[in-house]
Amino acid sequence: MSFTVFLLLIFLFKSDLSKSEAHTRSLILSAVEKATFFLEDKYRDINLDAVLGFRILQALEKWASEHELPSQQAQVKRLVKKLSSLIEKASHSLRQSDPEYFKKFEPILRPDFWMLPHLWNQTDSALAYSTFDSIDCFTEEMSDKCITYLLGTWRENDKSCIVTDACRNIMTMSGCSDYSLSHQLFYFMIADIKGCSDHLFLRAQYYKNIFCASMMKINLMIESNGFRFSSRDLFMENIMFCGMSGFSDFFKPSWLETILTWQKAEEGCFGKPNEDFEHSSRVKDQEQLLRRVKRREKVFAGNYNENIQILDFP
Repeated sequence: MSFTVFLLLIFLFKSDLSKSEAHTRSLILSAVEKATFFLEDKYRDINLDAVLGFRILQALEKWASEHELPSQQAQVKRLVKKLSSLIEKASHSLRQSDPEYFKKFEPILRPDFWMLPHLWNQTDSALAYSTFDSIDCFTEEMSDKCITYLLGTWRENDKSCIVTDACRNIMTMSGCSDYSLSHQLFYFMIADIKGCSDHLFLRAQYYKNIFCASMMKINLMIESNGFRFSSRDLFMENIMFCGMSGFSDFFKPSWLETILTWQKAEEGCFGKPNEDFEHSSRVKDQEQLLRRVKRREKVFAGNYNENIQILDFP
C-alpha cells in the first residue's frame, strides 16, 4: 500500500509533470491523501516495507517547496505532518513486535537514507534479456544476507559494504525475472546510496541499464496481458525502482491513469478487485500467486492486502 503511495509521489515528482498540469497533480495528491488516511488507521498492523514506504514519502516536503501552487503546497505540508507522526508510531510498533528483523534493516528506515533522482535516462530495449531463465534465481535468505552485508547489520557492530563471492554471483546473474530481478536492482541501489567502493559497483550503471531494460520488457508484457491482478504489484514495483534509478520512460501517463483506477474510492486502499472479477482470471492469478516468493505480508480485514513488495525479505 505505502509502496503504491510512493509510486504516485514519484510520478508527481517527475519533471515532465509541468506546472500547467495542475489537474493531474491534484488527482495524484488526492490519491496519496486517501491512501495515507487508510494507513493511518492501520499503522499498528503494517510491516517493515510499509514503514519504509512512509519514510520515503517524506520527500513530499521537498516537492512542496519546489512548486508554486499555494493550495497544493498546503495540502502536501498537511500530509507530511501526518506522515511524520505516523512513521514514528509505525516504527515503534514494528520495533516492539519484531526487534531482530527491525534491527537488520533499520538503516534504510532513517529519514536521510533515500533520495529521489536528479538526472534522467531512458531504457535501451536492446539491452533487455532476450529470454528470462528463472523467476527464482536465488532464495530469500540469500538476498536478505547480501543486503545486510551492504548495510553492515549482518553482525553486531560490523563493517558495511561487504561483497561476498556468493552475493557477487547472484546479484549479477543474467536472465533473472520478476522479483529476483528487482532484488538485483535494489542491491545496487543500496550500494550506491551507501557509497560502497568494491570494484563491482564501478559497473553499477551498466547493470542498472540491463536490469531496467528487462523490467521495462516485463511491464510491457504485463500491460499487453491486461494488467492481471497478480502482476500489478510487480508492475508498480518495477516503475518505482527504475524510476528511483532515473529511468524516465517508466513514467508513462497511460500507466499513471491505469494505476489510479486501482484505488478503492471509499477506503483509499489499492486492494483486490471486486467479487465480480472474472473467474478465469482469478484462477490464473491464484496459480501465479502460489508460485511467488514468500514474503512477510499482512492482510487487513476486508481484503486489503498490504502486498507491498519493496523488500521481499523473509
